[in-house]
Amino acid sequence: MTATGSTYRQLDLDAEGFLKNPQQWTEDIGREIAAESGIPLTDRHWQVVKFMRDRFLSTGNAPSIRSLGKESGVEIKELYQLFPKGPAKLAAKIGGIPKPHGCI
Repeated sequence: MTATGSTYRQLDLDAEGFLKNPQQWTEDIGREIAAESGIPLTDRHWQVVKFMRDRFLSTGNAPSIRSLGKESGVEIKELYQLFPKGPAKLAAKIGGIPKPHGCI
C-alpha cells in the first residue's frame, strides 16, 4: 500500500497506514497523517509525538500508554483529549513509527 502527499514521494505503509520505514518520516508527513485523522497539531501534540518517536528510535519499542502518561510530561487524561481515538496508537502513526504492542 502506498500513499502520496505534498512531499511528492511515495511511502511504504502497512495495512493500517503506519509507515513501514520510520526513516521516511518528516514533520510534514506527520502533519499530513494528523490532518487525515482529524487532529489539529499543537505544541502538546508534538511533545507526545516526538517523545513516542524518540523512545522508539532509541529502544526499538514504542512506550505503552502508561509510560507515555508518566514520562512524556502529558498526563493520561490529557493524552485522551489530544488523541481521542487512542493516544499511543495515533501518536505513533503521526510520528511515523510502528503501532505499539498492545494497541488494537
